[in-house]
Amino acid sequence: MRVRRFGALIGAGMALSLALTACGSDKEKTEAKTVVQKAKEDKKLTVGIKYDQPALGLKKPDGTYDGFDVDVAKYVAKQLGVPESGITFKETTSANREAFIGGGQVDLIFATYSITEARKAQVTFGGPYYVAHQDTMVVADNDDIKTAKDLKGRKLCKAAGSNSFRRITEPPPDGKLNIKGVTLVDAGSYSECVSKLKAGALDAVSTDDLILAGFANQQKGSFKVINDPFTDEKYGVGIKKGDTETCEAVNKAITQMYSDGTAAKLLDKHFAGTGLQLVKTAPPMEGCA
Repeated sequence: MRVRRFGALIGAGMALSLALTACGSDKEKTEAKTVVQKAKEDKKLTVGIKYDQPALGLKKPDGTYDGFDVDVAKYVAKQLGVPESGITFKETTSANREAFIGGGQVDLIFATYSITEARKAQVTFGGPYYVAHQDTMVVADNDDIKTAKDLKGRKLCKAAGSNSFRRITEPPPDGKLNIKGVTLVDAGSYSECVSKLKAGALDAVSTDDLILAGFANQQKGSFKVINDPFTDEKYGVGIKKGDTETCEAVNKAITQMYSDGTAAKLLDKHFAGTGLQLVKTAPPMEGCA
């Protein structure tokens, strides 16, 4: 009797182990699902955007979202099979983009996310969907800063999680101009940078021209962009590292967005009248390898 009972216990234990293994396998399959597969099957996506950048990613008082990044995200999601009603937008800052995409809090990121070699080590990038250029913004009556080189000895904003300040203060590969004597003033975001600039706590904000144009256009007469661009900032779609299937699908959608005229319409919608020289032809895709 004891032998039979012992054998039964062993059999039950093995069955439980096999069941747990099967459950683990199912869980692993679910976790391994690509964003393309999720979009096709669930018709839902969580998309990371900025909430505080006029003309790019802005959460409005009524709870809706507006901006070029937002509209591009809607277009790409639709091409992947997800209607606008299936998109959940989640605030994603410069400081938490890698953590959010790596940790699965978001499926895709459209948040003025410049493609860099350092970031490629952590994130797979689709795109770029636009190539912006770093420029500098000052208060409207500032005639002392005419070029980026005039930032020597000035107070410059350093937004958390952004590499833009490095382009000013460091040499290549991460930097560009290698200007010494710049005092960096910390801020949590570019909206905070703009507030500090308006309050006189710093002399300039330097980042992508699309970002600066959005802020300048929002508060007409308060600021001016000096029109001295000195980098190419390739705006990419952040995707979990290694998800090349989704990257390829995103690239196809972006190419379609330019070929059918949607990109040109969206650029005009958000940046017409800002003085920017808008490029309405598709930028070369980076590749998904």
